[in-house]
Amino acid sequence: MTPSRRTVLAAIAGGALAGCAGPQSTANRSDSVTGSPSTSATIATGTSTPGSSPSATAPSATAPSASRAVTRADIVARYGHAAPHTWGFDAPAVVHELPTARRVIALTFDACGGPGGSGYDRALIDFLRRREIPATLFINSRWIDANPAIFRRLAAEPLFEIANHGTRHRPLSVTGRSAYGIPGTRSAAEVYDEISGNRTKLTRLLGTPPRFFRSGTAYCDDVAARIVTALGERFVSFSVNGDGGATFTPEQVRTTVAAAPGGSIVICHMNHPRGGTARGITAAVPQLLATGHSFTRLSDALH
Repeated sequence: MTPSRRTVLAAIAGGALAGCAGPQSTANRSDSVTGSPSTSATIATGTSTPGSSPSATAPSATAPSASRAVTRADIVARYGHAAPHTWGFDAPAVVHELPTARRVIALTFDACGGPGGSGYDRALIDFLRRREIPATLFINSRWIDANPAIFRRLAAEPLFEIANHGTRHRPLSVTGRSAYGIPGTRSAAEVYDEISGNRTKLTRLLGTPPRFFRSGTAYCDDVAARIVTALGERFVSFSVNGDGGATFTPEQVRTTVAAAPGGSIVICHMNHPRGGTARGITAAVPQLLATGHSFTRLSDALH
């Protein structure tokens, strides 16, 4: 990641990406970006650099045959002793933006589930329907359990695609690192559980496995990111934090999203109907359309 990209991510992160606590003032948040780990933080490992350590790159066992599914035991054997070198929004193979110079933007909305995070922003989704704005919905297993009928309708609409937002909404770590006060997974085995629990549910409900994954808070380390790839999904982060973890006012959402350049992946939330996301998106999208921007699902832009 270039220095300018790090600067952009740090500047636009603006609010927490916990997404499960209700909207609250960012002025009083202990998990604001200025108080959280750097998006490109590197774990001290002597003179090693990400990708240079054999323990971080070389599997400890022969990769499983392509003819069978990757199991929990496979993941533990391959990554159980791997040492991570990065922590934050950036890791090798993590997607932050679309591979285009055109004025195309991917709107992505997280539904985090759990206490305080299983609401449904009907006004937001209805607006996207009326304006025929495609979007990718990153949905957590707990949100599906709380909203089964709504999930079925969303999954049946070609305008939207469903992506994996994890089983328990955990930051994806092999060492138990936390983000925004949310404890991360503690091992390669727990990383597998966080990904595959919801992957199995989505595959059963959708008929096909999800293509994209985003962890709770969007934090991961480089080993965990490789586990996502090993399980057949792509880790998608973001380049524009559109609603500050559902803490922004409508005007903050409008100004942030309306300023998104072409190729942006915008992260917002669809599980906080009392927040400012719906009204902000409702105001920002017409502005972007008026300046020649269009919108895409991730699967239509990432091949």
